[in-house]
Amino acid sequence: QVELVQSGGGLVQAGGSLRLSCAASESGFNTMGWYRQAPGKQREWVATYYSTDTTAYADSVKGRFTISRDNAKNTVSLQMNSLKPEDTAVYYCAALFFRRGTYWGQGTQVTVSS
Repeated sequence: QVELVQSGGGLVQAGGSLRLSCAASESGFNTMGWYRQAPGKQREWVATYYSTDTTAYADSVKGRFTISRDNAKNTVSLQMNSLKPEDTAVYYCAALFFRRGTYWGQGTQVTVSS
């Protein structure tokens, strides 16, 4: 069973920055991404880091968020800059392992005050 442990997050004022990290207990995941869920809303995709070393971002965070990967530490991070109140949500990391499925982190609260 793969375990994903998230760290980071917290409370920040609008315009500030936060960094989230997600460490996997195993190497070899194909993709790892970040999702978020705001109160009363469905979970939405935020960003993905692919095994091809390419990245993709939701339009709402493009240019403000950066996803990166540290293969030596089996970690993917999300640097969030120019945060807005609408970025407030619980953020989840997810890792896709070929033929094994998708695993989720425990969730991390990000709150952006106006």
